[in-house]
Amino acid sequence: MNLLEHLAIHTEQVTKEKVILSLEVAAIHKQPFGYLHGGVSGVLIETACSLGANQHLTDGFAVGVDLQISHLNTVQSGKIQVIASPEKVGGRLQFWHAEIYLAETLIATGKCTLMVNKKNE
Repeated sequence: MNLLEHLAIHTEQVTKEKVILSLEVAAIHKQPFGYLHGGVSGVLIETACSLGANQHLTDGFAVGVDLQISHLNTVQSGKIQVIASPEKVGGRLQFWHAEIYLAETLIATGKCTLMVNKKNE
């Protein structure tokens, strides 16, 4: 079982220009005070950005090297979605932006820098 399966994260859309993932907030996703754990936001944002970044590659893979998140609102239950899109796609680095929503409410926003690793290097 991988992390996405363990956390019940669902892939809704993956293209070069947009990635959408979702999850239904459950007990496994919460910190001790009953709110969505910030680490889950990190997993959602970095995963969405990584999936999108890798859509641009044919001879290597992209991995996150920097992740910045601002938590703006709390969540106790419901279906949340992360929507990621590229800011810059370069040969060695990619910069992606993502936002997490509960319905229309912005829960968190983040940026992820990804490094491109070539298979033959």
